Amino acid sequence: MSSYVGVLVSDPWLQSQFTQVELRTLKSKFYSTKTRFGRVTVKHLPPVLAKLKDFSGKFDENEIKTILDESYPNRAKEVEFETFLRAFLSVQSRGSKGASSFLKTSTTTFHHAINESEKASYVSHINSYLKEEPILKSYLPINPTTNALFDLVKDGVLLCKLINVAVPGTIDERAINTKKELNPWERTENLSLCLNSAKAIGCTVVNIGTQDIAEGTPHLVLGLIFQIIKIQLLADLNLKKTPQLVELVEENQDVEELMGLAPEKLLLKWMNFHLKKAGYEKQVTNFSSDVKDGEAYAYLLNALAPEHSTHVTLEIKDPSERAMKVLEQAEKLDCKRFLSPTDIVEGSANLNLAFVAQLFHHRNGLSDESSKVPDSVTEMVTEDEETSREERCFRHWMNSLGAVTYVDNVFEDVKNGWVLLEVLDKVSPGSVNWKHANKPPIKMPFKKVENCNQVIKIGKELNFSLVNVAGHDIVQGNKKLLLAFLWQLMRYTMLQILNNLRSHWQGRDITEADILNWANRKVKKTGRASQAVSFKDKNLSNGIFFLELLSGVQPRVVNWSLVSKGETEEEKNLNATYIISVARKLGCSIFLLPEDILEVNQKMMLILAASIMNWSLQHQSDTESTVSDDTDVSSVTEEISNLSTDDGSSDV
Repeated sequence: MSSYVGVLVSDPWLQSQFTQVELRTLKSKFYSTKTRFGRVTVKHLPPVLAKLKDFSGKFDENEIKTILDESYPNRAKEVEFETFLRAFLSVQSRGSKGASSFLKTSTTTFHHAINESEKASYVSHINSYLKEEPILKSYLPINPTTNALFDLVKDGVLLCKLINVAVPGTIDERAINTKKELNPWERTENLSLCLNSAKAIGCTVVNIGTQDIAEGTPHLVLGLIFQIIKIQLLADLNLKKTPQLVELVEENQDVEELMGLAPEKLLLKWMNFHLKKAGYEKQVTNFSSDVKDGEAYAYLLNALAPEHSTHVTLEIKDPSERAMKVLEQAEKLDCKRFLSPTDIVEGSANLNLAFVAQLFHHRNGLSDESSKVPDSVTEMVTEDEETSREERCFRHWMNSLGAVTYVDNVFEDVKNGWVLLEVLDKVSPGSVNWKHANKPPIKMPFKKVENCNQVIKIGKELNFSLVNVAGHDIVQGNKKLLLAFLWQLMRYTMLQILNNLRSHWQGRDITEADILNWANRKVKKTGRASQAVSFKDKNLSNGIFFLELLSGVQPRVVNWSLVSKGETEEEKNLNATYIISVARKLGCSIFLLPEDILEVNQKMMLILAASIMNWSLQHQSDTESTVSDDTDVSSVTEEISNLSTDDGSSDV
């Protein structure tokens, strides 16, 4: 079991469209074609695809050629394995019968009903927050009764701007292509920047590709926009941003339990806290059926805004009339944007959540006296900044893999072992014995330990360094050990993706030394002088090396007129921010922050370089071997190979 890792592809969404049996079959077909012709080009695809049993009798070579010509007009262009998979899906999506299991629900051609009320609410939000954007002024306000929104998102600019509203500073806007007429490459770059940045703030985009946005696919566009808006609205639902939330801690509960709650759960807890004080006897457990009658909203608004309180709302028997009265009260607090009376009565979960979050922002009803927040709570939420950054990085990376369970807080959510088993099954298919796994909710502690013991067992089979580490360490929330485990898991995943390009490595496994050596050679070939001694080389803090590396793999992606010398802290920060956005624009899925570059976080430097390398090897056909037989990497290996993984901190 320890040697089996399955067929991995770099794009998690693409990976999710196929089973391992299907991937092995297609990989065999692809490489047999490559062996026969020396390289695979677009012109080779129709005869290869036509012979597959999935298309036999449904498409002939000419029909497949016609379909592929739409997306791949250059028939002489060389294709890699992932492009081959995408070509398969392009043909598959045209099938009118016998749909294969290859094509999952998210990419079918079935009609998806659009909730017009949700669309109107999101358009209202966009019009409100982006109305001052100079580049969008000629397009805003968007008319919610038309499909203008789906056309406006196609170049990626609006979505990039919206992400920066949700989490300011995520995207360096200097990296956005903003000229009036964008060519296909520039549009794709913007969309890659958008989707990779969305992943980096916590959006789940495993079922969304750049082509989906470029085509303005309505249900996928609205789904992405809601996730971005939701992240914005729930940003303050934590003790770090709003320490007054400590008031919600009940007598038989400790603060750590509150800290472990997902933002949505915390919002419900806040709502019930005020409802209980207002005399409402029911418990609200969701933003749909429990608020349909509008009664909970009437109590909540009376508690939050007593100056506008009225008992008339509660005396109304008709739900629609009561909902209308509720929104009249909310309008006095400027909190009506997301809801109509119909949305309340029909129980629209997304819009009701947005409405309650808006109420929290405008009037949370909690104590303003900071003196009421215990010092112990302040110390607890002001944890080590580096630990907090790593938790954020691993959390967003785990969510990007498309596991079933969404992670809101790494340290709390992995304690039962289930989430880690899901992630392991994604990065090393077939490694988890699900018959011996215990699915949540898990009440018995020993069941959690069983899950975590299997996690450690698999980790050892994957050659992770787990000396004196046992399942109960995860159950007990040992942050240091958990961060060390997750780092090894992320590192393993990246190395496996690179090992899939084994033809570049003469059949051997890639090492960190190879990645550093490759990066130095790429930069040197551009004629520039920068070289990295290791991934903890302090000279990396000015950002010049990585900008030269990005320019080396794609010369037009870096605008050197925007790059500073990196001599002051401000200049270094500008370069670091630009590096991250340019890498995402190129197509790299990365989760580091500018601080990681400024402080030369060794682990994040390795992942950044490996991500750029992965993109380069997939998109460029190098005639020379990537690592020469006579290349002496022993000195580099001694410096950076076998990074110490016993420590959860970044000081590896």
